[in-house]
This record gives sequence, C-alpha cells and structure tokens, in this order.
Amino acid sequence: MTATASTYQATGNGALAPTGHQAGSVPFRKATIALFAAGMAAFMAMYHVQAMLPVFSDHFGVSPTTSALTVSLTTGMLALAIIPASVLSERYGRIRVMVISAIAASVLGLLLPWSPSIEILLGGRALVGILCAGVPAVAMAYLAEEIDGPSLGKAMGYYVSGTTIGGLTGRLVPGLAADVVDWRWALEIACLVSLAFALVFIKLVPASKNFAPQRVTIRTTLSNLSGHLRDTPMLCLFGLAFVLMGGFVTVYNFLAYRLLDSPFSLPQSIVSLVFLMYLAGTFSSTYAGRMSDRHGRGRVLGVSIAVMAVGLVVTVPDFLPSTLVGVFFFTAGFFGAHSVASSWVGARASDHRAEASSLYLFGYYLGSSVAGALGGIAFSAFGWVGVAGYVGVLMVVGAVLAGLVITNVAREPVESVA
Repeated sequence: MTATASTYQATGNGALAPTGHQAGSVPFRKATIALFAAGMAAFMAMYHVQAMLPVFSDHFGVSPTTSALTVSLTTGMLALAIIPASVLSERYGRIRVMVISAIAASVLGLLLPWSPSIEILLGGRALVGILCAGVPAVAMAYLAEEIDGPSLGKAMGYYVSGTTIGGLTGRLVPGLAADVVDWRWALEIACLVSLAFALVFIKLVPASKNFAPQRVTIRTTLSNLSGHLRDTPMLCLFGLAFVLMGGFVTVYNFLAYRLLDSPFSLPQSIVSLVFLMYLAGTFSSTYAGRMSDRHGRGRVLGVSIAVMAVGLVVTVPDFLPSTLVGVFFFTAGFFGAHSVASSWVGARASDHRAEASSLYLFGYYLGSSVAGALGGIAFSAFGWVGVAGYVGVLMVVGAVLAGLVITNVAREPVESVA
C-alpha cells in the first residue's frame, strides 16, 4: 500500500503515470485555486446555519439541542456518505463527483431557509450532509493523482486552508448579514457565496490526467478498503484523524460556554468572534504543507501535535489573554497536523486513493460526532479543566499514533517510503 517513487505516480489501475503538476506551473496554480474554492463551497454549505441556531429555536419553538441538529445531522450524514461518494468517484470520475456535490449542496441550501417546519429543515440539512460528502471524499484523491509528489503537501495545504476559511465564512456571513436583513435572506446570502465558489471550482479545475475509471462492486470495494486497513501506518493515520478532530471539536463546542460564564462573562456578540481563530488554521495548514515537503511529514506532524498540546495547556488558567492565545495555537496545531496527515494518506496509497481518503475522513467526522459528544460529559462534570484533561488524553493517543506512523515508515525500504 505504499506510494511509488516521486518520479511517477500510480493511477487508479496500478499503472505508472508521468509526474503530475509541479508547484509553480499554471496547472498547479489552477488546481490549488480550484480545490481551495471547492473547500470553501462545501464547508460553507455545511456550517452556514451554525450562527442561526438561536434564531431557529425562537422561530420554530424548539430547544437548543434540537436546533443544534441542523449542524450535527449534516456532519453525521456526511461521515456515512464519505465512503459511498469515494466509490462513485472510482467509477464516474473525481471531478464529476466533486462538481455534483458542490453545486447540489449549495442549491439545496438556497431552498432550506423557507422550510415550513423544523422537521423539513432537519431532513434537508441531513441531505446537505450527504451531498457535501463528494468534495472531502474525493479532493485528496484528486490532488494525490494530479499533483507531483514533492508538491503534494503544498497543494493539500491550500485545500485544507479553503476548508478552514469556508467553515469560518459560513459561520460569520449569515451572522453579520442578520443584523441588516431577515434571517432567511442572511442564509440565502451565505448559500449564494457558496454557489459562487462552486462555479469557480468548475471553471478552473484541470481535467484528470492520471485517473482511470474502475468497475465497482461491493466485493471489490470491501477488498480495497480492507487493503488500506491492513496497512499499519494508514490505520494509525485514520485513528489520528479520529482523536485530533474529536479533541478539536470538543474545545470549540464548549469554549463559548466558558467565555459566556464567570469569570469572563463576555457578551454573545464577542464570543461569536472566537471563530476568527480559524484563520490560524488557514495559515498553519498551508505552512505545514510546505514544511512537510521540505523537512518531512513525520517531523512536521510531531511539531503540530506538540503545538496543539501546548495551546491546550495555556487555555487552563482563568485569564482571558492566555485562553485566547492558547486557543490560537491549539487551532494552528490542529490544522497543521490535519494538513500533513491527510496529504500523507494520499501519498501513501498507491491505488484506490479515494477509498483511502474516505477512510481518513470517516475517522475525522466520526471523531467529531463521537469523541466531540463525549467531551460534554467531561465538561458537565469538571468544567473547562475536565475538557482540557479529556482532550489531553486524546492528544497523548494522537502522539502515540503519530509515533507509530513515523516508526513504521522509517523501517520500510527507501524506495517504498511515502
């Protein structure tokens, strides 16, 4: 399951193809901008309702827990749809699946603000999660096939930065627009922005050159998935996605509660701006990608996890400046680690890259749903100290998994090391 030498890339059918687009070339720039736009479109479609949760509670007369399902149902269904979307891309092509995903999710988002009941809104948001799955499920496989090996980290960094800005923009745009227009139109504006980025993706994305469609059956799909799961470094990377995303979501799930409560007692309008910390991830994901190309993935992954851990510790004291600084570094470390780990999955898979990427993202979003939810128990019992302790344990597990990846890869023959 290891990647071929960087002079060549393996296509879907296992044959060797010429090196992909190199950093600095026009196709490379188009591919990175296109995938940045795809990330923006998909993640805006996923998260643009989050700023409107209190509005949903008031308008539909539901509890905050029910209102929050407009987000959790989307990410949960996305996790379930990741693997089927990747399988479809093996048969019908990477770009086709990403185009349908980005356009359909954005268009459906334009209809949902006019839902007559919370049940219809929730059903629509679940469908948005299924439709959004095509972009994250396929983007890493597309880049791994079309980008030259030494330039892959940089390209993946741009894509991940697009997902971070998409998530941030999706949360901020409707929140700011709601101050001047009705909440429905605020959501419409966010979806129109998402649709615009989807169209940019369609316009710029270079055609697949190193992809060969494959016949898809349940038996071959299971065989392809099990092949990746039998590879120890890959399995550790999938686990790393679970624990790191679980820790990240836990921190952001309960940070607002902490800042609203004593001793900080900040107003809601100020607390909502904490999502600007995602900008740290925009920079770190791109920077970590470049550094991994230059200094090696293992070293940069280890540093990124260490930055997460240090940032987490700094948030513990009840001192606002240290809390914000800690969240900044925690966020930067997370997205740096995610950028490196996701590019490592794409580079290591010599074939069936879409399935490899989908397994990584399945772990990623499963961590968001499961580990993120379990963090609520720690917060209810011990407050922020409980959150820090719980996430700290996840960081230790992540460090162990990263160590296993680095150790196992180092033992492999030089010509097969990803």
